Amino acid sequence: MKVDKSRQLFEEAKRLMPGGVSSPVRAFRAVGGQPLFIERAQGSRVVDVDGNQFVDYVCSWGPLILGHAPASIVQALKVAVERGTSYGASTELEITLAKMVAEAYPSIEMVRFVSSGTEATMSAIRLARAYTGVEKIVKFDGCYHGHGDSVLVKAGSGVLTLGAPDSPGVLNAAAQNTISIPYNDLKAAAEVFDLHRTEIAALVVEPVAGNMGVIPPKPGFLAALRKLCDENDALLIFDEVITGFRVALGGAQQLYNVKPDLTCLGKIIGGGLPVGAYGGRRDVMEMVAPIGPVYQAGTLSGNPLAMTAGIEMLRALRQPGVYEQLEARSQRLAEGLSRAAAEANVPVFMTRVGSMMTTFFTEEHVVDYCSAKTSDTGSYAEFFQSMLDNGVYLAPSQFEAAFVSLAHTEEDIDLTVDAARKAFGTIAKNESAR
Repeated sequence: MKVDKSRQLFEEAKRLMPGGVSSPVRAFRAVGGQPLFIERAQGSRVVDVDGNQFVDYVCSWGPLILGHAPASIVQALKVAVERGTSYGASTELEITLAKMVAEAYPSIEMVRFVSSGTEATMSAIRLARAYTGVEKIVKFDGCYHGHGDSVLVKAGSGVLTLGAPDSPGVLNAAAQNTISIPYNDLKAAAEVFDLHRTEIAALVVEPVAGNMGVIPPKPGFLAALRKLCDENDALLIFDEVITGFRVALGGAQQLYNVKPDLTCLGKIIGGGLPVGAYGGRRDVMEMVAPIGPVYQAGTLSGNPLAMTAGIEMLRALRQPGVYEQLEARSQRLAEGLSRAAAEANVPVFMTRVGSMMTTFFTEEHVVDYCSAKTSDTGSYAEFFQSMLDNGVYLAPSQFEAAFVSLAHTEEDIDLTVDAARKAFGTIAKNESAR
């Protein structure tokens, strides 16, 4: 595999951008080797500047359910861009997309479009604090809700300890009203609510964890969180930036039949363009400016190009058989990967919810951040590099998801499983030689 031009560009980028990238994981530091610079993409494939072609399971970190550059979205964008790229004013497109979102998510009675998932979660948390009149929020270890100050928090010395900043530059004051507890741990959640009964504004959760690898909720976990919030006058916020429209048309809340007060969306509702949204109960959302006192604004919110792409995306996802096809292809891939690992006697723990999955290099059952961290990141790095050498592009981190799109064919999946068989074989051989 040639990497000459990517290497040259990376050296140049490092002089101009921190780490040579616009987002940390792209630097390949968790897996080693040379980061790729992508030149173009179509369907299930990406092509880098050196001409290497890969079957892509990053899919722009989830939103490309239709694959890269689907004809319907490309054509709609060509028409839209000739009308102007940004107006800083309202368009009918926003109303159309808002209706489509509300139809898919009965919990969303009103929605506000923003420009990123981070902006959506920041705004939803601010809104929850304003609505309840109290300040503390509860989150879960390993769940990522963007880089807003109040959610860049790790757990303290115990489940009842208030959080400390997880990044320099985040003020202690911003973190001290955030409590982080283990995911899938109902006892910890109950203890936190018992101790801070009248002080918790909201509990925010990825209903399916997607940022410590894919970790499904235990049976009854989300319903129990709903009950705890109801009993303590706190709002339940679902961060569905990853799961929204991916695990089901109505997201994880449809899949698990649990209705949050507020939902954060992103990625998919822009058809791959930068976008985010938060929405929920009418009485809560009516506190947002200009009709309420909670201020939030954005010049590019409701951008006409993002709205256009989002409308085309959701039109496609509402067609019959879409999610059944995604499920079948995803199951084929997950079963193939598990089988390949077993054949090589390499211990892995596979997780999957719909078309998102993770291969954890551990014998542990992965149910939370602590069990996810038992993964052998060195083995994942070997796996990643071998897959790359054999034409498959995975997330350059053990603790991320692989995403299947409608553009992935059975042939793509069979190629991927064959590449995995070689990768697991190499790992087993290297392990026996140590």
